[in-house]
Parts: sequence; C-alpha cells; structure tokens
Amino acid sequence: MQSDKQRDLRNRNLRNIALIAFIVIIALIALQSWFGASNALDEIDYTQFRALVEDGQVSEIVIGDGLGVLTFIDGTRAQVQLPPDESAYVPWLEQSTSANGVPVSVRFEAPAQESWLPSALMMLVPILLVVALLVYFMRRTQGTGAMTFGQSKARLVRTDSAQVTFNEVAGIDEVKEEVEEVVEYLKDPKRFSRLGAEIPKGILLVGSPGTGKTLLAKAISGEAHVPFFSISGSDFVEMFVGVGASRVRDMFQKAKASSPCIIFIDEIDAVGRKRGAGLGGGHDEREQTLNQLLSEMDGFETNKGVIVLAATNRPDVLDPALLRPGRFDRRIAIPAPAVKERREILEVHIRNKKVAEDLDLDLLAQRTRGFVGADLRNLCNEAALLAARRNKEQVETEDFEEAADRIELGLKRKKMVLGEDERKRVAYHECGHALLMRLLEKEMPVHKISIIPRTHGSLGATQWAERFEKYIRTKSEYENVLVTTLGGRAAEEVVFGELSTGAYEDIRNATQWAKRMVVEYGMSEKLGPISLARERMDVFLGEEIVRSDEHSEELAALVDSEIRALLVGSYNRAKELLQKHRNVLDRIAEELLEREVLTGSEIEALYTEILPEPAV
Repeated sequence: MQSDKQRDLRNRNLRNIALIAFIVIIALIALQSWFGASNALDEIDYTQFRALVEDGQVSEIVIGDGLGVLTFIDGTRAQVQLPPDESAYVPWLEQSTSANGVPVSVRFEAPAQESWLPSALMMLVPILLVVALLVYFMRRTQGTGAMTFGQSKARLVRTDSAQVTFNEVAGIDEVKEEVEEVVEYLKDPKRFSRLGAEIPKGILLVGSPGTGKTLLAKAISGEAHVPFFSISGSDFVEMFVGVGASRVRDMFQKAKASSPCIIFIDEIDAVGRKRGAGLGGGHDEREQTLNQLLSEMDGFETNKGVIVLAATNRPDVLDPALLRPGRFDRRIAIPAPAVKERREILEVHIRNKKVAEDLDLDLLAQRTRGFVGADLRNLCNEAALLAARRNKEQVETEDFEEAADRIELGLKRKKMVLGEDERKRVAYHECGHALLMRLLEKEMPVHKISIIPRTHGSLGATQWAERFEKYIRTKSEYENVLVTTLGGRAAEEVVFGELSTGAYEDIRNATQWAKRMVVEYGMSEKLGPISLARERMDVFLGEEIVRSDEHSEELAALVDSEIRALLVGSYNRAKELLQKHRNVLDRIAEELLEREVLTGSEIEALYTEILPEPAV
C-alpha cells in the first residue's frame, strides 16, 4: 500500500539523519580533542624551570601575565607558573642567562588570545542539529503523528492490493449471499434504486472467534472495487479526552469524500458497549465516542454511499441504539461450521499444499467436531509442518491425525512412564467409554482410542466422529450420553472393584448434562415442563444488575433429587451393560494395552470378531 511505502521512506530518512548526526558529533569530538591536544603544553614547576635555565637547555622565554612559556633547544615547549612579584625572578633570570654563556631570548609580552571561533562552533553546531531534527519531526508528524491525535487511524485498503476474494471463503454460503448483495449494489446501484430499494446502512457480523468474520470483510474489500477503510474499535479511544469522537468525525469525513465506500470496524464491542450500565457507571470518553458514532451512522445528516461493516463476538454487550434499524440494519450470525461446511473449508486450506491422494476429507471433517475456520486452517498448517519435519514429499492422513491430537490433547509426553497398574486402569477406562458408545450411540462411531499421555493433562482419550450433526436430542439420547460419559468410571469399578480419581472430569461433564436436562430442558417427570435456569449477568461487561426470583427450598431439593436420580440410574445402567459384555471389554483392553492406539476400523473388526451384533 502507499501508506506502507511512505512509512518505509520516512523510516529510511530518519535512519539517514541519525547517521549524519552521529558522524557530525564524532567529528566535533575528534576536532576538539585534536585542537585541545595541540594547544596544551607540558607544565613544569618553578624549581625545574630554574634548573633547566641554569643548565643551558632553554633557548627562549616568553613571559606574560605571570606565565612563562619556554622553548627548549630541541624545539619542544613547556610552561611554568611564575611568582606574581617580578623582582623575585627577573634579576636572577637576567644574571643566569648571561652567566652560563648560553644565549637566551627573554621577552615580556601579553599571552596570545585563543580564537573564539572553535569554541563557538562547538556550542552552536549541536544546538543547530537538535533544532533541525525537531523541525524535521514536526513536518513528518503533520497529518499522521503526535500533533494530530484527532485524525482517524482508519487504513485505506486499495483495490489493487486486496488479495482475498469470495473464493477463499467457504462454509458460510448463506452469509456470503447476504454480503454479496452489498457488493452488487456498489457495482450497479441503478439495479436496486429503480425499484426504490435502499442498501442497508450497516451490517453487523456476529460469531464466535475464528468463524471467519474478518476474513469475510477482507473478501468484501477484494470484491467490491471501492475504497475500503479498515479500523479496530480500540483505535478510537486514547488517553486524551475527545480524541475518540474526533477520530470518528474524521473517519466519516474521509469516507464521504470517497463515497461510495465501505467502513469496516473490527471488534466494535470495544467502543460500542452499553452506556450508563455496570458497576461504577459508564466511561465518559468511550460514551462520547459511541455517541459520535451513533450520530454519524444515522443522525441529522445522511451518509449516502457509505456502508458500515462491523464484527464482534460479544453482541450481548452492545448498546441497543447501535443495533436499531437505520444504523445496523442487518445482523448476520456466522455459526460454527457443520460437517459438510468443514469439508469445504478444508478443501480451501489444502489447495496450496501437497496432500496424499488417499486423504479422506469426509472422515477428517467428521473427526474435527467443534472446529471453526481458524482451527481448520491451523490444523492444515500443523499437518504440513509435521510432514516437513519428517522429510515427507506430501502431507498424509497420519500427519492430519497427529495435528488434530496436538490441537485437542497436546503433545505426546514421551518420557512419562505409567506403572503397569495405572496403564491397565487407563486402558479399561477408555474401553468402557468406547464399548458403551458402540452399544448405545451407533450414529457416533468411535474414531480412535489412545492411552498415550498428553500435555493437556489426559492419560488417555476416546475420540468419535459425527456422521451428521443433530440439533434436536430426545430424552433417551441424553440418557445414553450420560451412560457413555460415566462408562469409564463404571469400567474401573467392574474390573478393579475400586474407584480412582481418573473419572473426575467425566463426573463433572455428566453432572452438567443432567442439570441441563432437569433445570433447562424440563425432562423431569416430577418437575414437569418448568425451566428453572437463571440468566447470569456480568456487571463488569456493561450489563445491568438483575435479581431474579428465587424458587422455594422444596423445589430446590426436588431438583437436586432428580439430578442425582439421573446420574445414579445412568451409572448403574453403565455397570450392567459392561458386566453383560465383559468379554468384549477385556478383548478390546488387551489389544489397546498391546498397541496403545486403536483406530475405528480396528475397533469395529474386534466387535465383529467377538460379538457380531451386541444386544443392549
């Protein structure tokens, strides 16, 4: 971009000036040292002076103002401090020079005055250099630096420098259609205006971190072919009062001068939070900035041709006045990608990578449940790094598997050695999860079982692959989830007859599921269709303090009783199923202890070999 070139040129000029200043200072120091050294004379005391004169070593003496400058026979010079009373040494000097037979020239004159020019130059040159640097900095900072805090920091993205297009955005086709309409309007406004349609003034992109909000904005800038101003919400507010509002005004003035154009505000929640809420009241400077933004987006004057695009992952803390129609007319939610969408995203990220032909993207998409676009990009990059580290010619399936394990579970702890009893307990724990998942949740097949310790704290892991997402779950399906979650603890008790701390996270997750079933989803027969969940407000994020009505102690006791009944019943059912299929559990655990890792196909082969059709 042009601004980058100007910045590089300015930095190069600053480096040149600093180098010149350094050379000038060094030269001045050298000159001062040289002149000082040339003017300085060796000084001798009065006794040495008399001895040298009487010995005939002095050829000339110049006396003036109490100081004597001696010139020796060999041409060297020295100086001596003479007594203030001339009668103490003048008679002796005259007698001595005539008595020793050595002709000595004695002159009485005022000492030569040193030139004031070198000293003046030594003082003036550094001052002039500092003044020149100050003038240079003031000229350079005009329009972009410290002298103009109120000017906008929005960066203009030129159409010829934008490299991201809609082809780079995958997995959010519905969202692309919404924003493509804005691009089409900017390219051909008459197509919409002939029917009286008006383009939305503002579009708010909402989604979890990594879902592609900023990437979509980059694609819009690459496709629209109009001026695109990009700024972060935190760039508005500074330590000086009024700077934020001034920057908002300046940004919209530049946008109006370049209309039609797009303004993109990333992380708008940094400046658009609710006013006058939260502990301690609002922040005056931030509220002034927000008020100015509200006025510019839809105030007394209209901004025709200026479209505001914003992104946030915290829409709940935004001010309601910012979200109303006329400011942000559209609020587009960008969800986490589903299985097919994850596959499309993976296809985009492996375009520039050499991958093996047998790479199963469908299985990899099922394997990466919960991954968003940024996670999938990181997954492909980590897999390529692993393949390069192993000196491979292409990225293979095992590299993607290892990369996914690194992201989810952490690195392998190769030097961590478990005792045989611990290792066996971990194997049966993971096999308990896997066996119950096979018996109860056939739509979620086991992808892999591992008993390799990882740095994120896990000693083993059971992973599954989703063939398709389910957005509605029945009560029986939730009960199966509880049984599967508690399967590891149940397997330990069935095999070893004693419990351990290894199931602590399973118990916590199962408790959360059971609590949701009773409190949020109304799946308790005794409580009926009632929701007892309380909305939590974080007063430090701009929310009002809300006190909800508390329910009775009897109702709370019944809720606790229902949650406990769900957990105990699911745990007992898990133990019954594992005891019934103990031979399958032992067989899988033996194989796992021998190999340390079992893939989904290997596990399915064991099921078919031992129990072709396990009956629940």
